[in-house]
Amino acid sequence: MTTLTTLTQEPCAAVVRRLFAEAGASEAKLEAHSRTQTEEELGALMNSPDYRALYGALKEFHLAVSMDTASLLYMCARATRARTVVEFGTSFGVSTVHLAAALRDNGGGRLVSTEFEPAKVVQARANIAAAGLADLVDIRCGDALETLAEALPESIDLLFLDGAKSLYVKVLGLLEPRLRSGSVLLADNADWSAEYLARVRAPAGGYRSLAVADGVELSLRL
Repeated sequence: MTTLTTLTQEPCAAVVRRLFAEAGASEAKLEAHSRTQTEEELGALMNSPDYRALYGALKEFHLAVSMDTASLLYMCARATRARTVVEFGTSFGVSTVHLAAALRDNGGGRLVSTEFEPAKVVQARANIAAAGLADLVDIRCGDALETLAEALPESIDLLFLDGAKSLYVKVLGLLEPRLRSGSVLLADNADWSAEYLARVRAPAGGYRSLAVADGVELSLRL
């Protein structure tokens, strides 16, 4: 017997298929665009403090999570029975759809996501609506240090970081008072933020953390 979930039912399933196809094409273009740079150069670029200019230059690219990471997000949200989720870095909404689908299957909740690029916000909102998940998602447009500074749930069950790597520690510091004991943090491309890894892996830092995939860090708030 096959158990249907929001991700495997229409209209969400069709949106997920389309988004991954679009993200794959976008990734191919990005690889061609960055082929002349070394891993060290790419890491320095992605961790640049001038994140406004960087992500402005990358506004046409999806920069989406992998299928495996998207599945991990869904699984973590379901396993923890999350009801409140915060996401840093919406882009076109691949990860947002998976997190919102988990909330739907958990019986409801609230996902606050933030994205710097206005054009991406418009498209992400359209994708979320097409997936039938708009009632669960609040996508905020602007700098995360401003958009995530107020009007948030008192307690956050799951935090996903996938925006400017140079802001990972600052966003964590902003939201840390709302992370309950047992909440889960996932950070994509965390290997490009040594400062963040040092923070969540510190023995007395209040987290238990490990790399669970290429560049993906999973942390538990103690």
